[in-house]
Amino acid sequence: MSNANKGYLPQLLLTVKATYQSDVTQIPIDLPGIKGFSKNQYGITLEISQTLFDGGVIRSQKNSVKATATVEEKETEVSLYSLNERINQLYFSILLLDEKLSLNNLLREELQRNYNQISAYVQNGIAHSADLDAVKVEQLKLNQNEEQLTHTRKAYWEMLSALLGENLPPDTKLQKPDAANQLVATPVTRPELDLFEARLKSLDTREQGITAGLLPKLGLFVTGGYGRPGLNMLDNDFALYYVGGVRLTWNFGNLYTQRNNRGTIATNKNQVFAQRDAFLVNTTIDIAKHTNEINKIKAMIQYDDEIIRLQNSIKQSAQAKVTSGTLSVTDLMREINAEDRAKQDKVLHETELMMTIYELKFTTNH
Repeated sequence: MSNANKGYLPQLLLTVKATYQSDVTQIPIDLPGIKGFSKNQYGITLEISQTLFDGGVIRSQKNSVKATATVEEKETEVSLYSLNERINQLYFSILLLDEKLSLNNLLREELQRNYNQISAYVQNGIAHSADLDAVKVEQLKLNQNEEQLTHTRKAYWEMLSALLGENLPPDTKLQKPDAANQLVATPVTRPELDLFEARLKSLDTREQGITAGLLPKLGLFVTGGYGRPGLNMLDNDFALYYVGGVRLTWNFGNLYTQRNNRGTIATNKNQVFAQRDAFLVNTTIDIAKHTNEINKIKAMIQYDDEIIRLQNSIKQSAQAKVTSGTLSVTDLMREINAEDRAKQDKVLHETELMMTIYELKFTTNH
């Protein structure tokens, strides 16, 4: 911008030249005191010019600088905004892992209670040591699963810290958003739309520059010089001189290229329009996909509590049958795992619901 504004300042031009001419002006008669003109000519000039009217060239240059800066700013905003999607994915993935680890603790307590109970059965001769081994296998599998969840959470946590640019303590507790308080709006206000608009305005400023280049330019100038000859062509000695006045210039060469230049700009505009339309179409598709996914998950969640209640009832019945000796411990482990899967399904559905809501919020920038 500063460079464009300097176009309004007076411009200085220094010229130094030395020439040899094949011929010079000659007077056909001999006049006393007038020598023949030298074919070697020398001169140094300094011209100061001040633009009065440039057809809007400087103004279009300033607008072009502003438009280019805006485009670069919007491109940066788009790049930063795209990180939000990755941050959301990591955030909810960590939330899901935390919920699974909590369920693992509940399952560990459940398995330990059954282990203690079956140990008593073995001591009383009601159960076999193999039944105790079956519970131990489930405990080992649980430990194995917890190791996997813990290491995965550590990796996700480090990635989230890197994206946020902060060294987050590993024991930081992430808050779980409440789906009931999330109001989803559908109008799209993504930064990509601002970027498309900025690119179109930048192309408009380029077109203004083409128009400005077709107009004449008017300015004042003063030229001072020293050379041989000076302004007096009959004086063959070195002399000082100056010239001042008004100058009008008109470059008709721009007429040859302006049609192609305008055509290039029109093509670029059409490309931006096409990119914007494609973006809006894809965004509309994503909105519909996320909305349907939200409705689907909500429909599934309404059955989770009942499934968990029934699985718990089945598990308790299985425990009673093991006590009476009518059901094997292996079958009991199957029912305990079924209840745990039902609880994990509920946690998964709730987390998926929040994640999908935030994906919709990301898609619309609300």
